[in-house]
Amino acid sequence: MEQTFRGKTVLVTGAGWGIGAATALLYGACGAKVIVSDTSQKGGTDTVSKINRQHGTATYIKTDVGNAAACKKLVKRTIETYGSIDIACNNSAIFGEPLYRADINREAFDRKVDLNLNSLHNCMQYEIEAMLKQGGGIIVNTSSILGTIGLASLSQFIEAKYSMTALLQYIPGEYPVRGIHINTIAPAFIDIALLKDMSQKETAGGIKLFPMDRYGTIQEVAGLVLWLSSDETHLLSTVFNDTN
Repeated sequence: MEQTFRGKTVLVTGAGWGIGAATALLYGACGAKVIVSDTSQKGGTDTVSKINRQHGTATYIKTDVGNAAACKKLVKRTIETYGSIDIACNNSAIFGEPLYRADINREAFDRKVDLNLNSLHNCMQYEIEAMLKQGGGIIVNTSSILGTIGLASLSQFIEAKYSMTALLQYIPGEYPVRGIHINTIAPAFIDIALLKDMSQKETAGGIKLFPMDRYGTIQEVAGLVLWLSSDETHLLSTVFNDTN
């Protein structure tokens, strides 16, 4: 797979840690030129360093995707840096500590909505605008299984992810005929410290959260993202759309 994405420019948001970082690394290993975006300069530059060490090409751009103007600038700088935006992977999210509704700080809640929901709208608006001008592209959004199931102590995060799921139900059908393919994934519980802590509290109460009796891995999710943005998936999508 080393040259699967050779010549492609990929923008990955939330690429300073977790699924975003694993996805950026895999794109870099497969020949893509990667724009690594994250609010954490340390996380973002660490991801770029790892891509460079595996002889890939990457640039870090610090961006708060909860800000629409910053997203517009991010897409503009992506094109200025590598000449195009062929693939965009929107992974930005914030969890925070589990809180029940009566304990929620309003300012913190608004910040979570900005990063978990408004950021998606901001990113897609300018990604789609740029892709329409260049004749096409691929977008893969990362949601969460928490957009379809409920955990009481994560109600504010679930609301954002449920809204994200509802928002994205209607968007993909708008653009394939114009050369843009949009997919959304909703990973189950992944092997990262915060989610492990949350899920352990639920399983302690007798709730079964893992059909495979294990956590998923960020590498598995990254592999799915790359498959969804590959030429093979693009071809299959075109064929199915033509036959419907």
